[in-house]
Amino acid sequence: MTDIITITGNIATAPEHRVLPSGIAVTRFRVASGTRKLDRETNAWVDGPTNWYSVSAYRTLAENARESLQKGERVIVTGRLRLRAWENDGRKGLEAEIDADGLGHDLLFGTSTFRRTAARSSTVQEDQPSPEDGRDAWTTPDSAGDAPTDWAGAVAATISGTPAREPVLEGAPGESTPF
Repeated sequence: MTDIITITGNIATAPEHRVLPSGIAVTRFRVASGTRKLDRETNAWVDGPTNWYSVSAYRTLAENARESLQKGERVIVTGRLRLRAWENDGRKGLEAEIDADGLGHDLLFGTSTFRRTAARSSTVQEDQPSPEDGRDAWTTPDSAGDAPTDWAGAVAATISGTPAREPVLEGAPGESTPF
């Protein structure tokens, strides 16, 4: 059984990046996830217990993590939780590992700037909207010419009382649409 978990915490170790002999990129780091609560008697914040997680990111996520994350930054991690028992010099323990499906900065504590990677943008088809050619992915095709060309325009037209063009479902005459 696979347990999916989402945590927030601080990166406690410098992210370590390696490429496996198979060519798969891996970035690993530890995250300290703690709780704080307000002690109403003293009116001071009190730290609760800290949970430690080993986080592993693979392939493109590993490459992006290597370029984006640093020790001390606050992050959100979501992925598959694995608990691994260990023994070393007579000591036993349990390690919580997360195979990350997604991770990023926790915007509650700061700001971040997103930059699409070259490998990702190279998969965009030529006819797809892109910021480089001035087209927005949220605009809709306009075959009538006088109708709003995006959802914001449609809402503005509705508010102003100007009727917006109704969508037309095209198909063979006499055919019903599938929805």
